[in-house]
Amino acid sequence: MQAFLKGTGVIGTKPAKEKAAAGTSGENKKQKAVPWVEKYRPKCMAEVAFQEEVVAVLKKSLEGADLPNLLFYGPPGTGKTSTILAAARELFGPELYRKRILELNASDERGIQVVREKVKNFAQLAVAGTRTEIIEPLTSRCSKFRFKPLTDRIQEKRLQDICEKENVQCSSETIAMLINVSEGDLRKAITYLQCATRLTGGKNITQQVIIEIAGVVPTEMIDSLLAACHSSSFEKLETVVKNMINEGYAATQLINQLHEVIIDKEDLNDQQKSAITLKLAEVDKCLADGADEYLQMISLSAVIMQQFTQSS
Repeated sequence: MQAFLKGTGVIGTKPAKEKAAAGTSGENKKQKAVPWVEKYRPKCMAEVAFQEEVVAVLKKSLEGADLPNLLFYGPPGTGKTSTILAAARELFGPELYRKRILELNASDERGIQVVREKVKNFAQLAVAGTRTEIIEPLTSRCSKFRFKPLTDRIQEKRLQDICEKENVQCSSETIAMLINVSEGDLRKAITYLQCATRLTGGKNITQQVIIEIAGVVPTEMIDSLLAACHSSSFEKLETVVKNMINEGYAATQLINQLHEVIIDKEDLNDQQKSAITLKLAEVDKCLADGADEYLQMISLSAVIMQQFTQSS
C-alpha cells in the first residue's frame, strides 16, 4: 500500500537561482499534459451523466451504508469505471480513496498468483488498517448494474462542454462525425477530440481531421471498391485493393464499414448478403490470426464480385 503526497512544504530560504529553478519546475508540472478522459472524469455521483437508474440506486446505498458487492457491465465508454470511482470517493473520502481501491487489468492479471497475492492481501485489509479473515465471496451478496448506451444527444452535450472549456473550435457537424466514428464510446470520442486538438494546434477541427485520426476509410474509397466488384474486372479490383493497402487503411476497419454498407444494399437479396457477411466473418478471423491483409481483401472482394454478378 502506498500513499502519495501532492505537495510538501519546507521552511527556510533559498538562493535566487534555486527559487527560479523551483518556479520553473512548478510551471512545467502545471503544463503537464493530462488525458481529457481523466481530466473530465466525474469526481462525484452527481456529475455522472445519463445513467439515472444506476446513480439513483448507488446514491441510496451510500446514504444507508448498505453497499453490497457490485458487478457493472455494459458497452465501452458508458461510464462504468467513472461511476464506481465516483462512488468510492464519496464512500471513503479523499484521504482513504486511493488506499481502498484495487484496480486489476483482466487481460494481464488473471493468474492464480494474482489471486493469492494482490486480491487476498487487499481483501484482508480492514478499514482501520488491521487484518481480518477473507471477506465474503462475491457471489454471496452481489448487485448487478447494466449501463445503457449513451444517446447521441448526451455525447454531443458532453463534447460541446469540453470544447468550451478547452477553447476548441469544433462545429456541430464535426461533433456528429466524432460521435459516429466512436460508435457510442464516449471515452473514445473524447480521446479523438484531444488528438485532433493537438494535431491542429488548437485551430478549427474539421470532419476530415476526425476521419484521419480515427482511421476511417473514406466513403469514396469504399464506393470505388464496390464499383470494381461491379465491373467484373479482376485487374481493376486488384488495383483498387493495392491502392487501399498502400494508403495505410486497416483491413479490419474496412471490414466493419463494408458490413454496414452491404447490409443496406438494396440490389442484393438476403441470400447474397448472407454469403458476403459469412465471408466477412472468415476474413476477420484470418486477420486476427495474422493473415496477409492484401490476400484476404482480394479473397473478400472476389466473393462480393461473384454475388454482384449473380444479381445482374
